[in-house]
Amino acid sequence: MTPITEVEGRRLALSNLDKVLYPATGTTKGEVLHYYAATAAEALLTHLRDRPVSFLRYPDGPDGQRFFTKNPPPGTPSWVRTTPVPRSEDKQARQVVVQDLASLMWAANLVVEFHTPQWRTDAPGTADRMVFDLDPGAPATAVECCAVAVWLRERLAADGLSAYTKTSGSKGLHLLVPLEPTAADRVSAYAKGLAVEAELELPELVVHRMTRALRPGKVFVDFSQNAASKTTAAPYTLRARPEPTVSAPVTWTEIEECRAPQELNFLANDMGARLERYGDLLGPLADPGRARPLPVAR
Repeated sequence: MTPITEVEGRRLALSNLDKVLYPATGTTKGEVLHYYAATAAEALLTHLRDRPVSFLRYPDGPDGQRFFTKNPPPGTPSWVRTTPVPRSEDKQARQVVVQDLASLMWAANLVVEFHTPQWRTDAPGTADRMVFDLDPGAPATAVECCAVAVWLRERLAADGLSAYTKTSGSKGLHLLVPLEPTAADRVSAYAKGLAVEAELELPELVVHRMTRALRPGKVFVDFSQNAASKTTAAPYTLRARPEPTVSAPVTWTEIEECRAPQELNFLANDMGARLERYGDLLGPLADPGRARPLPVAR
């Protein structure tokens, strides 16, 4: 029998709570839902609010079938908000917008990673933040990503921009920069310029092209997620990895002092203490007062 629970006045059927989703740690679906409800909800909702959400679903755990969906899943309750989203020049679709705890728990019950674009529903294609996805090619690790992140932070600061960091929840790092509203194609062009510059300055460490053959031992500075059609894993989302890793905000001190990749590997059980100690390290991204203009191309 599927238990029915009430969340903020909404009735939810939460299924298969004893199902082990992460065999490496024995983490059950019930524990995943508890993480979202009791640990991550307040901070995560800050970063999901007013953004169309895409889901990477992995209902049988990371070793089972995985599929990415932008469309509202079949059976989406009528009270879950959706928003029109441009898919091409003459077509629109709808996507889910997770605005409240009830919607968050409905989505989490589907067993998903949460992904969002760099823009909000009221201004599709107009970014209010910029992202760099630092992806290490073996034998490079998160340690090399940290060195690249520090270089990017200083370079962005020279242009009057502030950078905040989180783990990807996989092998790398994400740098996020709050911006005054800017067309996504202009943000993409600026980000590509910085990725190219990073490769010129750090040729032994950085590659700006996705070509696999170029990447062993280097950090791929992926600027492509700034495109209006692309998305990035949301802060605090669990990932479909062997363990319940979190895309976890980290301090610049942790980045500067990182000497081993496991130092930046955070699981669901780590996040309560981190939030208690630091609060939401990415809170400034949601503060319009922190946004700065993108520099005019030189």
